[in-house]
Amino acid sequence: MLLLVFFAAVVLTNVLFFIRFSKFSLTPSTPDENIPDYPVSVIVCAKNEAENLRNNVPLLLAQDHSNFEVILINDASKDDTQDVINEFVESDSRVKAVEIQNNEAFWSNKKYSLTLGIKKAKHQRLLFTDADCQPASNQWIRLMTSPFTEEKQLVLGYGAYSKHKGLLNQLIRFETVLTAIQYFSHALSGMPYMGVGRNLAYTSKLFYDNRGFMSHMNIKSGDDDLFVNEVATQENTCLVFQKDAFTFSAPKTSWKKWIHQKRRHITTAAHYQPKHKTILGLFYVSNLLFWVLAPLCFIFIDWKIPLALVAFRFTLFYMFVGKGFKLLEEKEMVPFLPFYELLLILTQLTIFISNSISKPKRWK
Repeated sequence: MLLLVFFAAVVLTNVLFFIRFSKFSLTPSTPDENIPDYPVSVIVCAKNEAENLRNNVPLLLAQDHSNFEVILINDASKDDTQDVINEFVESDSRVKAVEIQNNEAFWSNKKYSLTLGIKKAKHQRLLFTDADCQPASNQWIRLMTSPFTEEKQLVLGYGAYSKHKGLLNQLIRFETVLTAIQYFSHALSGMPYMGVGRNLAYTSKLFYDNRGFMSHMNIKSGDDDLFVNEVATQENTCLVFQKDAFTFSAPKTSWKKWIHQKRRHITTAAHYQPKHKTILGLFYVSNLLFWVLAPLCFIFIDWKIPLALVAFRFTLFYMFVGKGFKLLEEKEMVPFLPFYELLLILTQLTIFISNSISKPKRWK
């Protein structure tokens, strides 16, 4: 009986999270037809990204927007990134260059590089993406900066990953969408806690008023999520998740590289505000316990009640999480969501254990 009560409590916790996710999945995306052309500085930090810059900067310059500049930051690259940047500077007056050299104090810290890029920007509205990212349409700048007002100074966008064959690609896309559903839903509930640098906008005023990245400059990662975690509020944050405002990045192609990336992300999340860590931890632990306790209940308890609880849990899972996947253009994954969920939980558990045993002092 105690096992059943515990399992029911876990299912209830899961369901409460799914209901909260409905804040996003049931929110219609209705862009304003009269979107102003605010002056915008698009900032791209590139480290050994010559080929990606050649492919993607033209897509930025082709945006349907009348007043923007592109700040290309060479973050101490060892390839011909600077040469590529110089070519764009010479061919288009909208492109500005910032070249970073390694030094003893910062040693090519991306936050330091971004800070210099922000100082170079002439416009107060800043839109960030990565060198390996492509905007989904020529309306990306317009859509991502349209919500800016005197009060709204932080815009959270969605950075998708390109679709390829293979289980790793599917898992990466599943984790990306699930993470987006979480941070969009919590933001809509009045508790924004993270964003992704692949598609993020904020004002220079917000940056300078909060002393930029100074509070976490010594942490190698987190130029996006730690900054958002520190400065975002219910009042100053808004979302953009129309398809035309997505960015698309090339995902990792090996399990080793992706797991290394996830290990680094998890150590960064350890620096979130305590309330955010508690909620995120509760979500993961409750999901893990569901998959552990469900088979035990079918073994040791009459199957009817556990089956009803499992059916109830997955019904709401598909209603709210599945709807979020459709909103973010991953509807073909919906039939297999339980499989991806279990696989991600097991992978994350492995990463947690690995980080507990051995955490590198410096992430590459």
